[in-house]
Amino acid sequence: MEELVIRDADVVDGSGGPSYRADVVVDRGRIVSIVQEAAAAGCQRPKARRELDAEGLVLSPGFVDMHAHSDLALLRDPDHSAKAAQGVTLEVLGQDGLSYAPVDDRTLAEVRSAIAGWNGSGDDIDFDWRSVGEYLDRLDRGIAVNAAYLIPQGTVRALVVGWEDREATPAELDRMRALVAEGLEQGAVGLSSGLTYTPGMYARDAELTELCRVVARYGGYYCPHHRSYGAGALEAYEEMVALTREAGCALHLAHATMNFGVNRGRAPELLSLLDKALAEGADISLDTYPYTPGCTTLVALLPSWASEGGPEAVLARLADDATAERIRHHLEVIGADGCHGVPVEWETIEISGVAEPALADHVGRTVRETADARGEAPWTTARRLLLEDRLGTTILQHVGHEENVRAIMRHRVHTGGSDGILQGAKPHPRAYGTFPHYLGHYVRELGVLSLEECVAHLTSRPAKRLRLPDRGLVREGYRADLVLFDPETVAAGSTFAEPRTPPTGIPHVLVDGRFVIEDGRRTDVLAGRAVRRTP
Repeated sequence: MEELVIRDADVVDGSGGPSYRADVVVDRGRIVSIVQEAAAAGCQRPKARRELDAEGLVLSPGFVDMHAHSDLALLRDPDHSAKAAQGVTLEVLGQDGLSYAPVDDRTLAEVRSAIAGWNGSGDDIDFDWRSVGEYLDRLDRGIAVNAAYLIPQGTVRALVVGWEDREATPAELDRMRALVAEGLEQGAVGLSSGLTYTPGMYARDAELTELCRVVARYGGYYCPHHRSYGAGALEAYEEMVALTREAGCALHLAHATMNFGVNRGRAPELLSLLDKALAEGADISLDTYPYTPGCTTLVALLPSWASEGGPEAVLARLADDATAERIRHHLEVIGADGCHGVPVEWETIEISGVAEPALADHVGRTVRETADARGEAPWTTARRLLLEDRLGTTILQHVGHEENVRAIMRHRVHTGGSDGILQGAKPHPRAYGTFPHYLGHYVRELGVLSLEECVAHLTSRPAKRLRLPDRGLVREGYRADLVLFDPETVAAGSTFAEPRTPPTGIPHVLVDGRFVIEDGRRTDVLAGRAVRRTP
């Protein structure tokens, strides 16, 4: 007898088609049968060792977070309710060009310091891997939800070239190509870049194109955080489209927003650009989070020249008064490339987390608020924070536009991604609420998307991009990564004031046919594993 029958569910199967009522039978981690309208037709109803009454609940495929920063959180926190409670059953890691494989000892130490604001210092982690394959093997020991991995181009460049702003030599380019190929052979699904983060931003287009040619040979995709989301955003999108067309590589645009005042109301221009490329045969998808503010680290705002050489070099420049004044001028007057070419507006920069506990009173206040309270210039406050927190400060950047958010999420190649940073005392609520916020706010309350369409955005579309042949749909033979939610009550509990509040209306989540959320509570099940590239 099979393990589980989910009885009388309203199945929204991820295809975008209409829902239907069915009994769904799960056994040994897969969906083994779907019996539609069995009770109404008087058919023999399927039986199993356990029955779950799903009356009034929607059954859908598990949600895929196409842009996650849980690279260490999955190892540090077996509970991982931040994502599991949202119905996320698969996260894509290795984002924005910086993560923890492939590395050597030197590069690992540098990367840990550079992205401590995203993932913590890692002092509580046993870094017993160096290659992509070894990291995926580590995930296979048991994690809360499944995880796929993108090779981080910035980490590869740090390993081969270092943190200098220069072109790679032919020999260095050959080694980077070999590392990308090796990572793909070991199971990575593609390549990411952070082109406003060092050292990835130092790569010219010719270098990126060569790496993307390798990705294309393996059937992976390129996922760039491109060179600007502010001034020059459309040009930056065009650059990525042209680059990947030249390389013959699939393109997935990370957190594809149109932020800052210069881009208010300009989402239709971006979508027109994408529609033209799609009509010409380009393979493009994108992800967004359903909120207006962004989230990053305070050090990420600095001009690229100030970040050359790695974290210790940044701290040395900040400590030098003359150099710090040059940094301020670029930030406040010129518009640093780290701040997307837009002069920084300190009243939009809210401190969301610090690494140094003594600085905790800054959290929840903007840089300008803190500066005014201390009677000093905002740059003085920001500089002091960067130095005293050793670049570990995370921020919210309140620069988005609701009309752009809604327009982009409607697009036919859109998928969901939280871009969720789990560090800090007051992280962005998207880390804990992205997927129920789509379903509750943008589907039920606003009607921006239909329920069926939204579920497709969060399930089958990302599974197609990841080339996963047995995930993303409620189909016989598919993996039993499933979510049961109440369409009338599902909502994000997380807010900017209380960002770690769990969602409502998601009583059950299954990974590989096992309950990781049951009756609204996290179980002790660790059914997640690394999801490797399909050859």
